[in-house]
Amino acid sequence: MTIKQSTQARIFSLCAALFASLTSASVVTVENYGYPITDRFAATVVGTPVEFQPQLPESIPFKGKSITIFPERVTPDVFFYGSELLYSVALQDGSAPLIFIIAGTGSSHNGTTNKNMAKAFYQDGFHVISISSPTYNNFVIAASKTGVVGHAERDAEDIYRVFEMIWAELKEDIQVKSFNVVGPSLGGFNAAYVSKLDEERKVFNFERVLLINPPVSLYNSISLLDRMTQDIPGGVDNFDRFANKLLHAYATTYKQPVGSGGDNFLYQVYKELDLKDEQLAALIGTSFRLASSTLAFTADVMADYGYIKPKGLPLNRYSNLQIYNDVAVRLGFTDYYFQFFYPFYKADYPGITQDDFIAAISLTSIEEYLRNTEKITVMHNADDVILEPGEINFFSEVFGDRATIYPYGGHIGNINYLDNVALMVATFNDEGTKQ
Repeated sequence: MTIKQSTQARIFSLCAALFASLTSASVVTVENYGYPITDRFAATVVGTPVEFQPQLPESIPFKGKSITIFPERVTPDVFFYGSELLYSVALQDGSAPLIFIIAGTGSSHNGTTNKNMAKAFYQDGFHVISISSPTYNNFVIAASKTGVVGHAERDAEDIYRVFEMIWAELKEDIQVKSFNVVGPSLGGFNAAYVSKLDEERKVFNFERVLLINPPVSLYNSISLLDRMTQDIPGGVDNFDRFANKLLHAYATTYKQPVGSGGDNFLYQVYKELDLKDEQLAALIGTSFRLASSTLAFTADVMADYGYIKPKGLPLNRYSNLQIYNDVAVRLGFTDYYFQFFYPFYKADYPGITQDDFIAAISLTSIEEYLRNTEKITVMHNADDVILEPGEINFFSEVFGDRATIYPYGGHIGNINYLDNVALMVATFNDEGTKQ
């Protein structure tokens, strides 16, 4: 198990939802919107109340599978559990369109968001293949060619390779009418680059691609969250104490009756913590720091770069990782970028500057493609909290009528709202929304 991985798993799904209000809405294309929560913070935390969600099946044949992406790779013993890539499928009995779902930042193939999306698409008659985010520990270990994730084009190549190899295993068993891609948050960002790569390689010839609440600039969005660690009471040196306090409140709430589902549970935790604005910022920074520290450590071990652990030092399943955790939690994404990511890739691009790299990990770098391909559509929220001020305008300007901008909903807080789910499915269905 990686540093603080169990801690991250316990609170990441909660904390990732608690983003602060950071950008002003300036683009609204949907009128008379019925999603019930108009405050971006509350929407992000609460999600969609059960009574406003669509009727989806309680269960589908969503089965976990595994595949070896790099047979020749010798996985570091400290990651003995992660040599095979895990993914999930839900397959129809007959011929059907197929949709790939790419998970959001730090999320797994079988996380709550991917499962809910899989239910909606499976109910509508799709084969579903669900994969983890390239930033998820198992993907970094088993499926990233370099182990150093965050490079938009390289991540797309890794994802595309995974798609190809999964399809090679399944194609004798299912009949497919078309191939499609969808992704929430960072998964949407990845989907845009995967679509562009498919235009060149033409293995799938994706019919439709949907981006849900993607960032414009990966660097802007994540470094924005990284800066929130400044609000940890006592600073980063007080990280462990602050994280333990959050875990205690989380555990206390977990023992209480959950009620009618995960969204209500998140709201109960939020109320139990009773956080003020500066504490919310600290919580956001803490959740991101836990995720980014695990990512940085995993990437460093896989690349043997010497960023957190000494270069050349082998780690095994019995190694004490506490010293590396103490270092990692003091390193944010901007540290990862400037001290590891950029130097690592600069050897491949000797003339490129740090600013060039920042621009490259952005949708603006493929803006011409996005403007001119009719297959890609966008669903976004005008008050999405992972965008810098003004970035929401990028989507209406670049995608035009292929962008649906909701007036509110926070960061994917409304992804389970019945109208959103209906549009999500209808995007891939020529017959329109099925009632």
